Amino acid sequence: MPRLLIADDHPLYRLALVQAVRGVIDGADVAEAGSLEQARATLAAQPDTDLVLLDLHLPDSHGLMGLAALRGEFPSVAVVMISAHDDPATIRRALAYGAAGFIPKRAGMDELQAALRAVLDCEEWLPPALRADIEALPGSREDADLSARLATLTPQQFKVLSRVAEGRLNKQIADELGIQERTVKAHMSAIFEKLGVRNRTQAGVLLRSLELADPSRSVAKD
Repeated sequence: MPRLLIADDHPLYRLALVQAVRGVIDGADVAEAGSLEQARATLAAQPDTDLVLLDLHLPDSHGLMGLAALRGEFPSVAVVMISAHDDPATIRRALAYGAAGFIPKRAGMDELQAALRAVLDCEEWLPPALRADIEALPGSREDADLSARLATLTPQQFKVLSRVAEGRLNKQIADELGIQERTVKAHMSAIFEKLGVRNRTQAGVLLRSLELADPSRSVAKD
């Protein structure tokens, strides 16, 4: 029986996704998370999870950083992005960083279930109405390069990098990950070499380049 994780900060939408999953797989094991940190904790406790449905804009992870983090820390788990903002350029970038598909939040139940069937069968799924536009876009050389460099990091190195991008100090990272500070420093040296950067500031900026503004939150502020 497939095990899924739904990571979205809107409880009603999580409920809709759970119903869609149940319609495809009766009795499926479905966990829920309202933030990236909760998703990380769930995956750490349930490493045999098959699929994550990940909101593009979680409170603690705006844009593709969450995707990169989960793919880097849990490389065996497939991740499908879900979002109300489904412009082809964003979807193209998500694919470059390892997304197995992209589901618009405006999709109806039939489309949601078709998407789930596809990704559970290990097929890429894109919104049919947008597929031609997405495939017509040229891939970004910068995204391809950064994706390739991030893919060289071990899961533990990615955990360290994620916390560096959040502004954590080495001692804080060591405490959070339950490792020694000298081990963090060793990971940092390897990260610098693999990413081709000289210091932690450059490493953090590189990962934060995956952040995307959430249009709905911007509108709410105005």
